[in-house]
Amino acid sequence: MNREIWKIAFAYTGVIVGAGFSTGQEILQFFTNHGLYSYAAILLSGLMVLFIGRQATKFGYRIQADSHKAPIFTMFGKVTGTIIDYLFVFFLYGIAVIMFAGAGSAFNESFGLPTWLGTLIMVCFIVITLMLDFDKIVAALGVVTPFLIAVVVIIAMLNIFNPQVPLDTVDALADASRTPSGVWFLDGAMYAGFTLATAFSFLSIMGANASSHKAAARGGLLGGVVITVLMLLINAALISNMDVVNDIALPTLALAANIHPALQLTLAIVMLLVIYNTGVGVLYPFLKRYSEPYTKKYYTILIIAAVVGYFLSFVGFVELVGIVYPAFGILGLLIGLGLTSRWFMNKSSRKELL
Repeated sequence: MNREIWKIAFAYTGVIVGAGFSTGQEILQFFTNHGLYSYAAILLSGLMVLFIGRQATKFGYRIQADSHKAPIFTMFGKVTGTIIDYLFVFFLYGIAVIMFAGAGSAFNESFGLPTWLGTLIMVCFIVITLMLDFDKIVAALGVVTPFLIAVVVIIAMLNIFNPQVPLDTVDALADASRTPSGVWFLDGAMYAGFTLATAFSFLSIMGANASSHKAAARGGLLGGVVITVLMLLINAALISNMDVVNDIALPTLALAANIHPALQLTLAIVMLLVIYNTGVGVLYPFLKRYSEPYTKKYYTILIIAAVVGYFLSFVGFVELVGIVYPAFGILGLLIGLGLTSRWFMNKSSRKELL
């Protein structure tokens, strides 16, 4: 497996594993509170992420997409595509603002910095990165992924082999009312949709920049495998501490602290890096949708978006976007349905639609 495939896979993973994923909150809310059924939900979600992520990168390569607009308009037509396009832009920017706010909280809780300063530091790093060329952006996104995998594996293994909760009591402690729908397979599907919606723009662009159709497909597939394995490991660690995780704001950080302060510090640093990853990964497609990269217009939109986003992170915008996250998941499922339909059409007509 060549280096380019791993580069695409790690960049894909880097876009997904933002603040909610790395802290364990997304896994806790969508999966862990379904008890042992959480594993079935993750496997369902993982299979969807694997397949749809692969199709998204392939489609991006096939039509040489320069943003999410081309694949969306190709699948849904101009009228419906325009509506989906505007929804995507709203959510991509909303997620970026959430990353700004998440960075401020992480800096404050882990290092004692004022929230405003932590947010400002993250915004500055993201802006500087987005001034680099695309290959350097992809490389930056992929760098932190191996470190996240290593830390998650350590935390998961130590908690799995030293559980605080017997396996036969997990279902009694789980609280499905804390999950979005209360139904394990619906939450699994919704999370897969949210994952695709978050990464779709970047996957399309990465696919278009791949050297071959095979590299694009395999990179998307391998990224889905990495994301699924991380989901399973984090879920296993949380289930091992099912009696306390619902009362903790940053579950994985708390689990790391129980093992050793050095591991907690390491995870805190990695968390900030993956927040940075997601911020870059969602802002780049947002910028590319409305400007040619590295032109005066691109830099102007970048600076305005960063400044406005910085202030929005303090005025409740984060809570608003958080409420409509399930809608973003449904939007992602709609995109996934479009990609799957084209895959079936491709198989039946023997034409290279993807």
